[in-house]
Amino acid sequence: MATCKKCGKKGLFLKVDIDGLCESCVHEEISSLRTALTPEARRYVSLKDEIRALETKKSEIEQEFHCKQGELDSICQNIEQKKKQVIQLDEQMLWQDFGLYEPKYDFCTSDEYNKRLKEIRQRQKDMIKAKTAVTGNMNWTVNGSKAQGRKMVTDMQKLLLRAFNSECEEVIDRVKYNNYETAQKRITSSWEAISKLGAIMSVSISKIYYSLKIEELTLAFEYRQKKQQEKEEQKELRARMREEARLQKEIEEARKKTEKEKAHYANALEKINTQLENASDSEREKLIAKKRELEEHLQGINEALQKIDYREANQKAGYVYVISNIGSFGENIYKIGMTRRLDPMDRVDELGDASVPFNFDVHAMIFSDDAPKLEAALHRAFEDRKVNMVNTRREFFHVTLDEIKAVVKANYDKTAEFIETAEAEQYRISMKMRSVS
Repeated sequence: MATCKKCGKKGLFLKVDIDGLCESCVHEEISSLRTALTPEARRYVSLKDEIRALETKKSEIEQEFHCKQGELDSICQNIEQKKKQVIQLDEQMLWQDFGLYEPKYDFCTSDEYNKRLKEIRQRQKDMIKAKTAVTGNMNWTVNGSKAQGRKMVTDMQKLLLRAFNSECEEVIDRVKYNNYETAQKRITSSWEAISKLGAIMSVSISKIYYSLKIEELTLAFEYRQKKQQEKEEQKELRARMREEARLQKEIEEARKKTEKEKAHYANALEKINTQLENASDSEREKLIAKKRELEEHLQGINEALQKIDYREANQKAGYVYVISNIGSFGENIYKIGMTRRLDPMDRVDELGDASVPFNFDVHAMIFSDDAPKLEAALHRAFEDRKVNMVNTRREFFHVTLDEIKAVVKANYDKTAEFIETAEAEQYRISMKMRSVS
């Protein structure tokens, strides 16, 4: 049983100090001593109390910092785990509702976009190297050491910058036309959230560095758009080159065939002329009729050769076709295109290959000395009626045949012939077979 030496208080649970005084007597003793102290001594005691309180607060802050650092590591892990889920959900929602994107840059080629993109990324590296990408209060001390305090702040800066860069890299790699605005918001949200985690030591991603990341996002997106556009243009150019090569081959084969036929009839005519020199009166009449027939054939062959020469010399001469495929695309969907083939049906047959379930039906096949001009006039007239509003090189339009006829007759020939009803033989038979079964 403890007993206080001063007040004589006793008890099993009474606590006394090393001098044998209870808590109440200790406080009375301290008060008495403080009263006896000089003002300078009392000030000294007060400062010592403040120092102890500040050291306690410092320990609490350091402990809170280590806790926050652990929380940050946990948050980063959660971010990585949930990124895929969030992205998938965002994309599913944005497929149903996204705005049209207006380009912010006007570079002509993907190389120019790529060059600017490299410049932006180099500026980011320069900021990291110059230690201006992240701000922070370097006046911290750890265990009375400013060096340890600076190291703690620097480590926090590296950790937050790594987390921000990782998030931005993920977003930029996945940016598409239907999630561009969401990607911007994600980078902004990441910037704000990560900066809040470093608020205790005033650590945050700088506004300039954040702006460079937004610019990188925009450039990366437009760079991919331009690359796709160039890919489509190259594809169209290769198709046009193949078409021209086929035309040249057709012209060469047609000329070879026609010249061979011409030589055959020329030889036959020469023999007739030789026979006429020695023919009797009774034979002459038959030979003259045969000669006239051969000369008519030769005239037709010469005209065919002239047409071949004209088609080879005139790069713009060709056919503008209007075709449909109601079994594949439905009613009032027409493809308006152009071919310079000697036999334009070869091109139509190619279009009806295995990529569509049914063959195309021809509604008009119009020869023109300037086929590209007529085709362009039709495309301009139905600019807002394109089936594919993004890829302008697709030639399908949602129009009626009467509307097409009106434009053709206004721009080309009022006597141009059109087939009103699509035969669509295989499609109609298929529908009938399906209804019977």
